[in-house]
Amino acid sequence: MFSFRITTYNIHKCRGLDRRVRPKRIAEVLKQIDADIVALQEVVGMDEAAREHNQVHSIADELGMDFRIGENRRLRGGAYGNAVLSRLPIVNDRNHDLTWRLYEPRGCLHVTIENAQTALHIYNVHLGTGFFERRYQAHRLFDVISDVPDISAPRIVLGDFNEWTRGLTTHLMSYHLNSAEPEQRLGRARTYPGVFPILHLDHIYYDSLVTLKTITVHRSRLALAASDHLPIVADFVIDQQRQSPAPPPPPTPLQP
Repeated sequence: MFSFRITTYNIHKCRGLDRRVRPKRIAEVLKQIDADIVALQEVVGMDEAAREHNQVHSIADELGMDFRIGENRRLRGGAYGNAVLSRLPIVNDRNHDLTWRLYEPRGCLHVTIENAQTALHIYNVHLGTGFFERRYQAHRLFDVISDVPDISAPRIVLGDFNEWTRGLTTHLMSYHLNSAEPEQRLGRARTYPGVFPILHLDHIYYDSLVTLKTITVHRSRLALAASDHLPIVADFVIDQQRQSPAPPPPPTPLQP
């Protein structure tokens, strides 16, 4: 048995409700969560040499974690996009382009993590805000996560999907993967905006090779101030004795 904790967190360029940019505050929130794998969106300066301008390097140093970046565009001269941090060895990474037409560049950062027991495929995404843009990205994302030579390695897809309602991405991911939904007394768990969340934009999907143990929205006082999103935290277990599933069925024919 191999257990691990994973979180997805849109850090809003490390800009909190006080309008101050504080990567250390984001790191403190992540210390509260104590995840083994961290998926971040809206990260600034990921290739900057100076630590104070490189948000992912600063956060990873605070946590003592390795990291990989997925640059989607340049912002103020530095790489801007998604990042994955991990306590476990990262053996491979690739950033997949999900951009539709002339809309803002978007991507999916695919990171392969390994330890002595298993391999794990992590897909960190931040989809667009446009309706037709996301419909294209839903099909493109499914193509990306389906192109895995080793079907015995579990897959987890997580991030900011930017769907205010249950759109094509939600239906497509839920049809082919399991959806991890935090329990909420009044409907679906909301993560945005953080101080008074009314929308459920952040999601975690996983295949049948992993077992979900717990799923929560992290609502500490610090998290409410650190970003305009709240982190989602999931605990998983992988049973090495379980047999590999059959390859997933072909995607449902949905028109873009």
